[in-house]
Amino acid sequence: MAGRFTREQLQAAAGSTIADVLASGLTVLFVGINPGLYSAAVGHHFARPGNRFWPALHDSGFTPRLLAPEEDGTLLEWGLGITNLVARATVSAAELAPEEYRAGARVLEEKVARFAPAWTAFVGLGAYGMAFGRKRVVVGPQDQGFAGSRVWVLPNTSGLNAQYTPERFAVAFRGLRDAVQL
Repeated sequence: MAGRFTREQLQAAAGSTIADVLASGLTVLFVGINPGLYSAAVGHHFARPGNRFWPALHDSGFTPRLLAPEEDGTLLEWGLGITNLVARATVSAAELAPEEYRAGARVLEEKVARFAPAWTAFVGLGAYGMAFGRKRVVVGPQDQGFAGSRVWVLPNTSGLNAQYTPERFAVAFRGLRDAVQL
């Protein structure tokens, strides 16, 4: 049910969650920070108009065509999945407390251990740093693995991240795609 929502409809989505897109043995599990209200209202990951996740995924070669957020479940066909570091939807990730990031990392560790993706890709440098107590985080592969999975950190694809153009997102995502050799 994508479309326009009233402020009240969006506020009603606060605190709700979105179903994970998970299966055993994924090549890459993408980990968002937490759902925004728009994504929670429609029930799909990275759904807010202006989010660059789906174009970056396609432009980097992970998917053969540009997917709409409501097609997030089809990622499994390409060995890809999505979850969030913090499950609850908020207006902004700035509403999340540091303990929520750390608690989310513990829940995520259980998911990664259970589903065993080859790579866990965090979409947000600051969120990754907050969850794991890292001060300096850069885009790309990380030295430490996570629950048996290799780790890659990507920039936050929110439309608010003005530092990255669509081309820079594609390059960042393509680095991961090349590393996993799809």
